[in-house]
Amino acid sequence: MRTIGLLGAISIGVGGMVGGGIFAVLGEAVSLAHSATTLAFLFAGIVALLTSYSYAKLSVAYQSEGGTVTFIDKGFGHNLFSGSVNLMLWLSYLVTISLYAVAFASYGETFFTQKSLLLHHALISIAIVLPALINLVSASFVSKSETFIVVIKVVLLVVIIVSGASYVDTDRLALGENFAPLSVVVAGMIIFVAYEGFELIANAAEEIKNPAKNLPRAFYASVSFVILLYILIAIISVGTVPEAELLEAKDYALAIAAKPALGTIGFTIVAVAALLATFSAINATIYGNARLGYIIATEGELPGLLSREKREIPFMGVIITLALSLLLANSIDLNAIAIIGSASFLLIFFIVNLSAYRLRKEIGARVSILTFSITATFCALVILLYHTYSSNPNAIIIFFLFIVISFCFEYFYGRLIRKKIFLEQ
Repeated sequence: MRTIGLLGAISIGVGGMVGGGIFAVLGEAVSLAHSATTLAFLFAGIVALLTSYSYAKLSVAYQSEGGTVTFIDKGFGHNLFSGSVNLMLWLSYLVTISLYAVAFASYGETFFTQKSLLLHHALISIAIVLPALINLVSASFVSKSETFIVVIKVVLLVVIIVSGASYVDTDRLALGENFAPLSVVVAGMIIFVAYEGFELIANAAEEIKNPAKNLPRAFYASVSFVILLYILIAIISVGTVPEAELLEAKDYALAIAAKPALGTIGFTIVAVAALLATFSAINATIYGNARLGYIIATEGELPGLLSREKREIPFMGVIITLALSLLLANSIDLNAIAIIGSASFLLIFFIVNLSAYRLRKEIGARVSILTFSITATFCALVILLYHTYSSNPNAIIIFFLFIVISFCFEYFYGRLIRKKIFLEQ
């Protein structure tokens, strides 16, 4: 039974994007784009909007809770390639959880007078362990609480925008001598992970009323709204706070952006809201990733262990997601996590755009837009990897390691284990 209307579908997309991402990556954007941070968010948003066209067309034609997994399988069939990409998607969500957890720790540390490495890792671990426990105890709590928390996050960002508008110094937004177009594009690609959540609309396609009309509208409206929201946040942040202060508080820059208009109380409110936002984003992502693992496992592309349930909760998926997220979040810094997450989703969206192109006749999509989408995601990925090769080679190594792990696992699991299971049956 279809129970989700247009506004509900839009809220799913907005909630997926306005998670912990904006709290985590604002400082990263400013460090590279400087006064042109608004352009960085715009570039990233355009790539997301182009890709949303493929998602809209595919979601209408293939309505399934599998979402991205279904689109890749439809476009390329059940084979080594699609299996590897689906596993890569599952790993990418682990990176997203790690990003939110590190952001949670950064904002959490602002409430302590003395900071330490032990405190930092303790907060990271708490941010992952508690949501995992909530998922194991009550999955319904996750879905019921998300709508309320999404409203809080959006209202808070609107308050920051409205209250800070009169404090904006337009001179700080001028493109000065440090303006470098390539760095601005790179900044946009590093923060691209803040946009990836629009794909969650596809997972709810079977529950959305009048899908032929509402699915495309939900994708385009949610992405457009978030682009505008992020651009305004960037204007307020860069226009009201000296860049040196934003860079000094890089990992919790959004809280600093609230101080000119709202003072210390504003800083505290944003810090608390950031903790709530990142915590809820981790909660929802663990929920989604455990179910993604369940879907992939039931299709035979992951071990059956991930398809085990208790009280309709994929408990083994939650536990494995918990363990791997803890490992990633406590071993990689925020910049590297943002790069790996953005690169992973750019790669996956590039492949989804290719799927849409291969299925263009079935889904009724325009070749010109699909070609533009494919080119945009590919170029964005290449630019990001090229820049990262010199600035953060460890992130490149981990990203390609994810690809190798995905390919090798699918190859050996498919050849040695899944084939044996099939023969025994």
